[in-house]
Amino acid sequence: MVALQVHLLLVPWLMSILGAAQCVVQDAALLSYMDRRFVSLERRLEKCSQDLLEYVDEFRELSQAALARLARLSTDKAELQGEVENLLTRVERAQRDIDYFGSVADSNACVEVHEDLLEQQLLEEAEEKKRLKLMLNASCDHMLAGIRSLKVVKKTGAKHGSWMKDPGKKHAKIYLLSGSVNNVILEFANLMAFMENNQTLKARRVPLPVPWEGTGHVIYQGFLFYHRHGSLNEIVKFHLQRRSVADQMLLPGAGRIPAYQLSPQTKIDLALDEQGLWALHAEPETGGNIVLTKINPVAMAVERSWDTPCSSRDAEAAFVACNALHVVYNSPSGGSSRIQCVYDVLGARNAHTNPGLHFPKRQGGHSSVHYNPKERQLFAWGDGSQIVYKLHTEQKV
Repeated sequence: MVALQVHLLLVPWLMSILGAAQCVVQDAALLSYMDRRFVSLERRLEKCSQDLLEYVDEFRELSQAALARLARLSTDKAELQGEVENLLTRVERAQRDIDYFGSVADSNACVEVHEDLLEQQLLEEAEEKKRLKLMLNASCDHMLAGIRSLKVVKKTGAKHGSWMKDPGKKHAKIYLLSGSVNNVILEFANLMAFMENNQTLKARRVPLPVPWEGTGHVIYQGFLFYHRHGSLNEIVKFHLQRRSVADQMLLPGAGRIPAYQLSPQTKIDLALDEQGLWALHAEPETGGNIVLTKINPVAMAVERSWDTPCSSRDAEAAFVACNALHVVYNSPSGGSSRIQCVYDVLGARNAHTNPGLHFPKRQGGHSSVHYNPKERQLFAWGDGSQIVYKLHTEQKV
């Protein structure tokens, strides 16, 4: 009887223990469920963070691409403007040709030229030549007959470059522009200072805000004119004393191919003669022949252009002397330089091949050849040497 009572007393206690155990099991299951939920949430947060980083990288790349496109926009705009101006120039030339041929002959029939019409044409040609002489202030009465001698003034060792003097009356300074891409000019007080051994210590350094391209630069009336590096056909006018850009212009049609096949670093070659500033370049539309352009250095504008018969093939340099283009040719392997094409814009020797004009006593090529109208000499850069060539001239016929 007593054992039965004990058992009856233990039943509630056991039931409470079983209930507590059941609660523990339920709590453990809940904790396990919550733990799984937290782990899932952490994984989702980690994936979200990774996706966000990928989105940030994509946005950064997109921003960089957009900035690069914006940076190229100004260059593309300048190139497009140059192409448009070139197209307009060629349309004007074509229109003049059409008008001229339309006034002379009917394309569908043979027309007999009347003596009065022929006389009128001769008068118009004479007026055109007179107008050209007036525009060019044509006081030149000489032409190049030969290259007499050379003098190697200095050897800097740089493969490409140019050196020159300002052909003004009181200018004795020498300017050295080393390399086909650079932004520092070396200015020397005179030729003796330039010839000294430790030349860089004697030089005044003139930095440019934008670098040049090629070797076709000139210094004229205190300004440096050069082709801006990275541009298709922009010519910069830089004031040497003020060290600032004074003006710039675009040369229509230029910059797409080298001016000379043997000097591919030069797309636009600038030149000086007795009449001022000229530009030389080649165009695919002319079959690679050289285009000669007269430039007004004050207004920085084209005055007139001539499509010359002088080819850029096997050419290494050129210069203008007394309104005449002289193109210097060589062999690709380097040999004796020679002038084989001369084009006079005033017609005295309109197009002439003269294989007799050889550069004396020297084998090798030229990176640049510039004419100094004051001294009637050529300042040339050949295989790292700075050379002066003296010229022999004779009266034009």
